[in-house]
Amino acid sequence: MKRLTLTNSTTVITGAANGMGADIARLLAAQGTHLALVDHDAESLAKIAAELNNVTVSTHVVDLRDDDAVFAAAAEISAAHPQVNALITCAGSSMLGNLDQLTMEEMRWLTDVNLWGTVSITKALLPALRAAPAAHITHLASVYALASPAGRIPYAMSKFAVRGFSEALRHELEGSSVSVGTVYPAGVRTGIILHGRFAAAIDPAVAARAAAAQAKMYHTEPADAAARIVRATERREARTMVGREARLIDVLVRVAPSSYWRAMRRALRAAIDTTTPAS
Repeated sequence: MKRLTLTNSTTVITGAANGMGADIARLLAAQGTHLALVDHDAESLAKIAAELNNVTVSTHVVDLRDDDAVFAAAAEISAAHPQVNALITCAGSSMLGNLDQLTMEEMRWLTDVNLWGTVSITKALLPALRAAPAAHITHLASVYALASPAGRIPYAMSKFAVRGFSEALRHELEGSSVSVGTVYPAGVRTGIILHGRFAAAIDPAVAARAAAAQAKMYHTEPADAAARIVRATERREARTMVGREARLIDVLVRVAPSSYWRAMRRALRAAIDTTTPAS
């Protein structure tokens, strides 16, 4: 497949105000890629946009759970940018808690953000991507779209669904000018787990302890992850692992598809403990 040239064309990034999305924006702007930045955080989005020079940058403050707002933003992006040839979906959140602690509303909220927000922006921008001579969609899933840990049901569920959506869409678009890839990051120091949500039934001190334990396991810097994601987009990769842990878990699940949790349980014990009272 022909390599995608991002310079002098437009890439749309969701979740662009912070973390990997912001670092991807900085990296692409430095190489001459025009940008449409999407996020619900207007203040942080404006700050990122102000950093980026010598390229066209538009900002779109959108709650990705609102389909009408997403499609309106896609229309604005198409009007402002004559050639959109890449979409990178970084928007997402996390949710701590086991099934007994979580409410249906809490689980649906996370699914709306992680899954339906990804589906909505992809569907809304697909006509613009099809209009480009060549285009690529990069969806960020997670290492938890390869292996599902205890204590992360709504997150793993939503990310497995993103994986399924991405793979099915790639097959639908086979033979077209648009390719689709899925990225599986592991342990990126974005702060998502520290600033993510937790079930209301959990003692905040217990949730903070579990989140801190998870964060200690993260080793990849956001800028390094961003560089790998940009490279995957340019190469139009179908499947990309980010971080050593992702590659190890990918192998583990292939070798032990029904018993991989035995190998993961001990390492994640403190990170999934949302029931032991805080001392």
